[in-house]
Amino acid sequence: MQIDKLRGKTLDQLFDAILALENVEECYRFFDDLATMNEVQSLAQRLEVARMLREGYTYHKIETETGASTATISRVKRSLNYGNDAYQMALDRLAAQKSE
Repeated sequence: MQIDKLRGKTLDQLFDAILALENVEECYRFFDDLATMNEVQSLAQRLEVARMLREGYTYHKIETETGASTATISRVKRSLNYGNDAYQMALDRLAAQKSE
């Protein structure tokens, strides 16, 4: 994994802090303090691009609906195809939560 290069105490602390959040409202508050609006929007956009790619949307439709660049769409697609299956895992879990 590429992120292994960053692995360490401070990144563990960040992930532990995220995992300690108890609900969506706490996430809003934490990420509002932690990151810029553009950074948060970019992360959310990438997850939406992954969802749409997984559902078979075309690049054009994804670009139109999300505003993501073709470079971002390609990057997300590469992660879906050759990454750590984390997008798949997260999207599967979200789908399972919605069906409960």
